[in-house]
Amino acid sequence: MTRVYFVRHGESFANAGGVTMDNRLIPLNDTGLVQASGIAELLDFKAPEALVSEFVRTQQTARPYCGKHGLNPIVHPLLNEMSVIDANLIQGMTGIERRPLSEAYWAEADPDKRMGDSADTFREFGARVQRFRLELLPTLKPDTVCFVHGFWLGMLIWQEMGFYSETQPDMKGFRQFHIGLPIPNCAVYRLQNSGKGEWSIKKAQ
Repeated sequence: MTRVYFVRHGESFANAGGVTMDNRLIPLNDTGLVQASGIAELLDFKAPEALVSEFVRTQQTARPYCGKHGLNPIVHPLLNEMSVIDANLIQGMTGIERRPLSEAYWAEADPDKRMGDSADTFREFGARVQRFRLELLPTLKPDTVCFVHGFWLGMLIWQEMGFYSETQPDMKGFRQFHIGLPIPNCAVYRLQNSGKGEWSIKKAQ
């Protein structure tokens, strides 16, 4: 039986409504750094590997755990969060100021709409998580820990439930699903394989 753990990153400056910056460079705030230290104590086992995205906030969250167990985190782009809007289009805006643009994007629910050059489309993001599930997940060692993002983890759960991420109804459905499934910073989920090729996912902490 194979288990893989997923940890959402600690609270970041963006989570707390901070001014917009490059999505990849958003760091943890003081609360997030404390949460990351707590994860190192909460996960009381040494994983064979720890994976992080290319985004700073997952790497900072993984640092205390990896330091405790002598692990060098593996950076993998398939774990990258969805970039809904190019940071250049919303430079200097606070969380409150960004919200109408984000809400309009989700209300339109065009899976191929790109909000700026460095933004993802919804279809691309879903395909990235799908590639993780089909290509990378089967190769992971038991008890691997992946430090990921809220939207990313929501999409993983959505797809493991048998839903898709390709059409306008898919996009609308995912949005409502994600709103109804709050994933707190540093929440831990466990994905478990029964040994028959079937995976189940549930919150571990």
